[in-house]
Amino acid sequence: MLYSSVNNPKIKELAKLKTKKFRDKQKMFLIEGAHLVEEAYTSGYLKELLLLEGTDFKLDVQTSYITENVLKLLSNVESPAGIIGVCEFKDMTLKGQKLLILDSIQDPGNLGTIIRSSVAFNIDTIIINDRCADIYSDKVIRSSQGMIFKTNIVKRDLSEFLKEIKGKIPILGTKVTDGKDLKTLEKISDFAIIMGNEGNGVDPKLLDLCDEYLYIPMNKNCESLNVGVATSIILYELTK
Repeated sequence: MLYSSVNNPKIKELAKLKTKKFRDKQKMFLIEGAHLVEEAYTSGYLKELLLLEGTDFKLDVQTSYITENVLKLLSNVESPAGIIGVCEFKDMTLKGQKLLILDSIQDPGNLGTIIRSSVAFNIDTIIINDRCADIYSDKVIRSSQGMIFKTNIVKRDLSEFLKEIKGKIPILGTKVTDGKDLKTLEKISDFAIIMGNEGNGVDPKLLDLCDEYLYIPMNKNCESLNVGVATSIILYELTK
């Protein structure tokens, strides 16, 4: 099947997946490029493949072809690779005892970086609130380098969630004052670590539910670290 018109009903519906509202409604999202498509395929997310006519890329999934004008409509990048994947949301549930809790991480690049580091350092589940960036947005998926397909992410009310796990596993917060030097923290096998918003940090109400506070020692000339970088450092120290 070759789709050549941007006014084709199916193509118009797929183009709507570039908006969060329609992604949430249809429980589907778009990805592009060979690497991301392969990651989605091996992880069971990929539903359909759309290839620029003349492109040779074979996977055992429903495949159609599109013309250049259709590709430009569906793509989010200036120089599309000619490979578009249509993916389905997956139902994910809380699992494991190494938890990363994200309070209102709003920059897609930061969220993607954090997801990638979470896979690298063996986090079992990422818990986000509804003020975090959309995990199925193009920028988050590309920033994660496809690792979004290899991790477990659930959305919860963070205050209620922390009350549920209180006393079951240590809850760690990040705090510059009255915190423990990350390097001095004793080895722990289970934990829930909270990382906060780029501008405001962790909500004080959530910090009040923590069992312990951590900070990253650094040169006094540097006031703070990017939350993606800070999360990566903390996860490395907690899981090494």
